Amino acid sequence: GWRVDAEPVPLDTEFPQWGDSRYVRLVLASETLTLAEALRHLYVLLPVLDDAKHYWVSADEVDKLLRAGEGWLPGHPEQQLITSRYLSRRWSLTRQAREALELVRLAEADDSEVEEIDNAVGEETEAEEKPTPLAVRRRAAIVGALRAAGAARVLDLGCGQGQLVQELLKDIRFTEIVGVDVSVRALTIAARRLKLDRMGERQASRVQLMQGSLAYTDKRLKGYDAAVLSEVIEHLDLPRLPALEYAVFGHARPRTVVVTTPNVEYNVRWETLPAGHVRHGDHRFEWTRAEFRAWATDVAERHGYDVEFAPVGPDDPEVGPPTQLALFTIRAEKEAKAA
Repeated sequence: GWRVDAEPVPLDTEFPQWGDSRYVRLVLASETLTLAEALRHLYVLLPVLDDAKHYWVSADEVDKLLRAGEGWLPGHPEQQLITSRYLSRRWSLTRQAREALELVRLAEADDSEVEEIDNAVGEETEAEEKPTPLAVRRRAAIVGALRAAGAARVLDLGCGQGQLVQELLKDIRFTEIVGVDVSVRALTIAARRLKLDRMGERQASRVQLMQGSLAYTDKRLKGYDAAVLSEVIEHLDLPRLPALEYAVFGHARPRTVVVTTPNVEYNVRWETLPAGHVRHGDHRFEWTRAEFRAWATDVAERHGYDVEFAPVGPDDPEVGPPTQLALFTIRAEKEAKAA
């Protein structure tokens, strides 16, 4: 997003025949980006261009890179080179940073394509009736499942811009709602959506937004009644799913877990979606009903949960619903042993 003007600086203006020095007079200009953003870019890129750091590179540098790289580094075409050089080619730190940046990139992906498809789905209605968007149906199905489970303290894992958190706040039976996302930007948008800065004290005491990665265990997530993974798993590479599974089902272990994900079989019902394409460019996979059931059943068996399934949206007799939902309930005897 920058226009770059770089003019070589001569070794000596009195002796132009000596040629140029190693330095340039650099001008960065942009009509959309700010000085603060430029300074964050340079904070990362100067040591990268120098390809040397003159102090010990510890794990703290990963957090510094993520903070300074927010909003531009996750999607940068040279992200891997920048990350490696910034962390002095320390393999373990570089891998940790790349995984975190990938999760940020997925979390900050533009959801316009998904919403466009979601909003196009509804039961066949009279011409004058407005169909209910799939996103609205999905949130209603999740809230209904949480109510039926008797959940009061709920985690929205991968909460994005806070649509589900906003819906849960409307029901006073949900006494504590925690939205978790890896993206600071998404959490900032969620805070604005929820009007946290203007919320009354009682209402504000019910909601919390916090940054966290679903690929790592987090003691802050233990002890809740329920957790929701709404349209989250399909944004992860399949080799990363076991880490998420353990973090949620093995470590946090809420009594109830609600998972929703697209049903790829239904994609043929959209004329606007080219054949063989997934619903969003950031989806790493989309499962058939059989594939989702096999995954969910395996996760439930390994971690001591029972699981049942429900359709979300019109349940087509040939290809099923557009969204599939799995409701996991912890087995009491397994929980007693774990305690």
